[in-house]
Amino acid sequence: MNKETTVSADKRYNLEDRLLEYAAMIIRIAERLPATRAGNHIAGQLLRSGTSPLSNHGEAEAAESRQDFIHKLSISLKELRESRRWLRLIHKIMNSSSIPELAAAMTETDELIRIFSTSIKTAEKNEPNK
Repeated sequence: MNKETTVSADKRYNLEDRLLEYAAMIIRIAERLPATRAGNHIAGQLLRSGTSPLSNHGEAEAAESRQDFIHKLSISLKELRESRRWLRLIHKIMNSSSIPELAAAMTETDELIRIFSTSIKTAEKNEPNK
């Protein structure tokens, strides 16, 4: 596998490393969109939602409480879901061969959504009773 165009099959990354690679992949995809009104709009939206999970994960690591941790993870999950929608739109309107990373980004988005969903459920389950 080409590390530059796909997330490595070696999943020993910690989550921060995966999110860093994901954000870089999102940036590369956004840069390949056409410089049209629609392309610029979609690129801007994808850049915001697709790079946000990296910084929000950092915020979650510094959370002041379990509820704050859950909240920050929930923001990351929301942004990943938004990114999935933008990636699906790009797939719908673009020739997939013009953006070779698109399929890998869609797969990684789905995997990250599952990771964050599971992490939130675990944190909520382990939250002490009020």
